[in-house]
Amino acid sequence: MVEITTDTPGNRLRTALRDTSASARLQAALAAGTRPDGSYIEVLVERCEVEPDFFVRDMLTWALTRHDPAMTVKAVLPELHSSSPQARSQALHTLSKIGDPATGNAITVDLLHDEDVEVARAAWRTAAGFVPQGGEVLLARELVGELGRGDRETQRSLSRAFAVLGATVESVIEDAARGENDDVSAHAVATLAIMADPDEGFDAAIAEAKRVVALRGAPAVREQ
Repeated sequence: MVEITTDTPGNRLRTALRDTSASARLQAALAAGTRPDGSYIEVLVERCEVEPDFFVRDMLTWALTRHDPAMTVKAVLPELHSSSPQARSQALHTLSKIGDPATGNAITVDLLHDEDVEVARAAWRTAAGFVPQGGEVLLARELVGELGRGDRETQRSLSRAFAVLGATVESVIEDAARGENDDVSAHAVATLAIMADPDEGFDAAIAEAKRVVALRGAPAVREQ
């Protein structure tokens, strides 16, 4: 009788990535990237969906980038349609690190407007990095619908994505800045300021933008 064994490299990695110690899981992911093996790819992608520690997740992505790009992309792309927000977010992050422009077509409108803010942020960043030459304005027109969304970090992420798209999309943002929604207008004005001066901090830019928008709606003072 032939004995069937499950003690394969992939299964050993799977077991190691289930360790209760985050440090041990980090070391397991590091080892998987240091000594790549095709059987690791599925295991690493699988773990991305459930890994609770940020630093371990980042190491999982690094380990995936160390494997054959074609095999890795093939394994990661289905995760963009996962019901798990973490799986979608991590898949986008991994694709951005692999850097294959051909995968840009997989970033759908639904991902750009994902209800989970971490997924949306990852989609903005990845889409801006992969947009083909000439497609910047089309992407910007989609992204302006996200202006004013979320907290400081969310808004800063979107502003940075617009900055990556460059000067060709300024007119799209200027149109948004003239809109009636004050939150959207302020975010658009701040984005334009950052695009004009990348060294300007987001906090200063958004504070000044809110002041400008508030003054815009203030009643004029009549001279005596």
